[in-house]
Amino acid sequence: MKRNILALLTLAILIGGCSRWAGSKTEVAESSAPPSLSAEASAVCDELKLDKDKMAALEAKPLYQFTEQEVGLYLGFLQKLEPDLRKRIVWLGRKNIGQPYEIYLLGEFPFETYDPQPLYCLTKSDCVVFSEHTYAMALSRDWPSFFTMLQRIRYRNGQIGVATRNHYTEADWDVSNRWLVRDVTEELAPGGTRVFRQKVDRAKFLMKRYDLATDIPVQDFQSTYIPYESVAQVTGKLRSGDFVNVMYGQGDDAYAGHTGLIAVADDGTVDFLHSTPPQVREQPLEEYIRNNAAKNEERLKKGSAPFAGFKFLRLEDNPIQNLVALDGPDAPRISAPQGSEIAAKP
Repeated sequence: MKRNILALLTLAILIGGCSRWAGSKTEVAESSAPPSLSAEASAVCDELKLDKDKMAALEAKPLYQFTEQEVGLYLGFLQKLEPDLRKRIVWLGRKNIGQPYEIYLLGEFPFETYDPQPLYCLTKSDCVVFSEHTYAMALSRDWPSFFTMLQRIRYRNGQIGVATRNHYTEADWDVSNRWLVRDVTEELAPGGTRVFRQKVDRAKFLMKRYDLATDIPVQDFQSTYIPYESVAQVTGKLRSGDFVNVMYGQGDDAYAGHTGLIAVADDGTVDFLHSTPPQVREQPLEEYIRNNAAKNEERLKKGSAPFAGFKFLRLEDNPIQNLVALDGPDAPRISAPQGSEIAAKP
């Protein structure tokens, strides 16, 4: 199915609880003065023939209050205003600060019903949804390109389906999105990492959670992470837009239990932008480490996995070029699930 048809079809029939109706209206927070644009933003409006009052209102409104039409309009404006991909990622992430948190937001509806949640969500996020939506928006210039890019990031080879969704952060998401980010954990801390191993049984997971029988073989996965005690030594090497896997566990039994994005502040502070209860927030990475390490004793008493460290993945300089090399000139390439039977034969 062609990507433009897929996007339009999904947009037309998606009613799910996370999406905001195209005709809905949102309230803009009252302020003592009407919103205004910078000289650079005003010039972009002139070039693109955009209504300046409307764009000023969008600039003043949190991203999670946008309608689909407003997202499309704003992405085109932002692509022109800020050509640097890393800065767009941070811009969009910060524009979503305060977005309410809710876990397990997305599914494959209307194409599948194993997980009847919709294919996107603007109003809420969990850690993965926040990261995926931020990357997809930063790489796009309108609503259709955002929607298709999001599915290319969420699913292995862009094949929409619960069985091809990137469920396992380290073994699925990080690997499937090598065109977008590359693992720099070893590069950042040569000789200072720890090995972890996982037995990834996707068939067992899909049967237990979705009652879906598959014949996917078990995978023995191995990688490395940086212990949190050593992260201060590599913090200065991190860059805005880098992807973070927060690792939990002991010994070689570890897993990514949280994700987020790096944002380097104007004063050089390395911040962690992430969706966590109760809402999206930005905080110094050093503070995040200190707060989580302080909870480890309590976690161990409860039998929970302790906070262990991080994997860091570097945003590629030319992800679109990398994706075109994989998908061809029509990138991003996505496809819908195919039915097992069309109709009963007479």
